[in-house]
Amino acid sequence: MKKLTRKKTRLTKIPPERILQFGGGNFLRGFVDWMVDVLNKENIFNGSVVIVKPTPSGDYDELKAQDGLFHVVLDGVKDGKQIHQIDLVQSVSRTIQPYTHWKDFLQTARDPGFRFIVSNTTEAGIAFSKDDQFNDKAPSEFPAKLTRWLYERFTFFGGSPRRGCLILPCELIEQNGSTLQEVVLRYADHWQLGRKFIEWIQDHNYFYNTLVDRIVSGFPTDRAEEIKKSIGYDDKLIVAGEYYHSWIISGNPVLQKEWKLGNAGLNVQFVSNITDYRNLKVRVLNGAHTALVPVGFLAGHKTVDEAVGDEKIEDYLMELLTREVKPTLDFLSTTEVDTFINAVLDRFRNPVLAHQLLDISLNSISKFQARLLPTIEDYIDHTDDLPRRIIFALAAWILFYRGRFHGMDIPLKDDEKHVQFASAIWMAYDEDKIGLITLVDQFLAKFGVNRKLGPYEDIRSLLADDIKSIHKSGVLESLPE
Repeated sequence: MKKLTRKKTRLTKIPPERILQFGGGNFLRGFVDWMVDVLNKENIFNGSVVIVKPTPSGDYDELKAQDGLFHVVLDGVKDGKQIHQIDLVQSVSRTIQPYTHWKDFLQTARDPGFRFIVSNTTEAGIAFSKDDQFNDKAPSEFPAKLTRWLYERFTFFGGSPRRGCLILPCELIEQNGSTLQEVVLRYADHWQLGRKFIEWIQDHNYFYNTLVDRIVSGFPTDRAEEIKKSIGYDDKLIVAGEYYHSWIISGNPVLQKEWKLGNAGLNVQFVSNITDYRNLKVRVLNGAHTALVPVGFLAGHKTVDEAVGDEKIEDYLMELLTREVKPTLDFLSTTEVDTFINAVLDRFRNPVLAHQLLDISLNSISKFQARLLPTIEDYIDHTDDLPRRIIFALAAWILFYRGRFHGMDIPLKDDEKHVQFASAIWMAYDEDKIGLITLVDQFLAKFGVNRKLGPYEDIRSLLADDIKSIHKSGVLESLPE
């Protein structure tokens, strides 16, 4: 089988280097680099990506050996139809390890062609360290490297407004662009780089708040040989992911003119308030996951696609999203919410991902508090009624945290204090030391449902009834209509 190189593929022509990317992991390659490749192939953009290694270990050796080439394999369901596509991504020109090639890293700051900066250095990556020094080769934290690079650019081009950059962090933290700018300015002050540099950062560099969404699972070990045969190359860096993708971006509109990310069918939206879309994602996508896990698992299913393949559970989840979650999202248009709900259900139906319900169950008490509790509270405020299906999901969670259901052991993946709490409460109930209502009260407090909530007594009563029904008749026979 042929080695994957530019010579072998006759793809020796590389577009001008315009994007500096901190991080070359699966996500950025299967998301940003794939998007750049799509735009290049459609002649909408003409640029390549230089990948910077953000940590001292490793040097992207395999990516170098393949001249930056790799395949992205996308699978999914759209409008009920299975989608499968394989793309050879050609947008990466080279890589730089700044810890061993510091001069090469700074040299890119002197190239007028660079205009865009992208990063994904984990949620902990946008951090400040007082130990990072200006003359380090290289500083430890990503924002320190970025500040040093921007200062090199500022001094080389004499503070030219035309040489500022458009910066799009993909780290999954709220207001990631604003946070990154704050840390960069903190380094500028810490290193005493001067008022003019700070003003150049503030006036001529644009930091965008972004929200990214695509499951990128990485190298598809179980079907790699089959894929290699179909593409005809021994690609050691195949990236598998879902067909669905979304990039929500908020910031100066100059980005839309210069990068044109929303073209070529890419699901990229430029919005004024990214918080609304974060709430949409948390309440619909993440909330649906959190509601589905105990219901699907206690019904005997192992994966997300298996669970939604059960007609009763699919109907339950659709009703939960459209009748209980949707009314709390009135800050967005009905069309936007409906489109996202349908896309989420299509994603859940994707059999290739085989997303294990037990994997999603990790830290579910805190997830419930973040994803479903706000919906309960807002739904009550909006309708003066109870979200019956979310209450049912909570009942299923209480039974799930028993650690055993109808002879089946359930491995609990949560903070040890939560696991011990659940074990102690259920043991007290089993030994007749407390009644069901007391058990429900204890779990409501643990899941964050406050007694001050108006219909607390009704919630408690419904939960007790649901727990008894699920225990006696099973999940499917107990689902609310």
